[in-house]
Amino acid sequence: MNDEPIDLDAITRVDLRSTSTVYGPVRSWRVGFSLGIDLLCLNSICSFNCTYCQLGSIQVKTNVRQLFVTTGKVLSDLAAGNWRKADIITLSGSGEPSLASNMGEVIEGAGAFTSKPTLVLTNGTLLHLPSVRQELGLADRVYLKLDAATEESLRRVNRPVEGVTLKGIVESACKFRREYEGYLALQMMFVHSNQREVEAFAKLIERVQPDEVQVNTPTRPYPDGWYLASRGSHEGVDYPAKPLKPLAPETLRDIVNQLREATPGSKIVSRADESD
Repeated sequence: MNDEPIDLDAITRVDLRSTSTVYGPVRSWRVGFSLGIDLLCLNSICSFNCTYCQLGSIQVKTNVRQLFVTTGKVLSDLAAGNWRKADIITLSGSGEPSLASNMGEVIEGAGAFTSKPTLVLTNGTLLHLPSVRQELGLADRVYLKLDAATEESLRRVNRPVEGVTLKGIVESACKFRREYEGYLALQMMFVHSNQREVEAFAKLIERVQPDEVQVNTPTRPYPDGWYLASRGSHEGVDYPAKPLKPLAPETLRDIVNQLREATPGSKIVSRADESD
């Protein structure tokens, strides 16, 4: 795997002087009104290239940490943003937030400035680094993506950069669980190619021991390119995109029920419950 930093001049697609790293608040089914912070912002940048990603095909694929946007810029955008109407401050945006080497600074700064709880959405590909676990430990909540129960599914659904394995993610997640004092959730996105791995997913839940498991199927359209507006899209889009083929509601409810039966005592939640 290439461990060289990215040439930011070569990949930058926006003018940060006129672009905010803060967006929303947008309505979230789990946390209320969420104000987003985008630590990447220059382009779509991630260690995954998920088949269902709301950002479309990831433009810059890496698992190397570096500084993309200064902490001063982010906190200035936050101060100018609509943070008072937010229930929570969420680090997500244009890819994997833990790739940003100033993630910890922003978590601390955003929490101190707003007095709002902080949440980080992560794919866990950098949890093997003690520095990343320490920085994530500053957040009140961490939601960890886990869409694969086998190495084959990881390659098929999440399409990680070279060197990233399911075994490594799960082992690091278990280590983080032991260290982390906040609220840890696993986010499991079921698609047609992983829906028969429920038993294997249940074993992973038992290993990681999260506070909550969120089970869903992708519904947001898949853009034909990277658009800054896609980072906050929840209801409809105004850019070219194609619809996805989510699992049927009854199929998703069946998966939820199987997981609940296989992991008694675990908190399993899903938007499928809303249609019961």
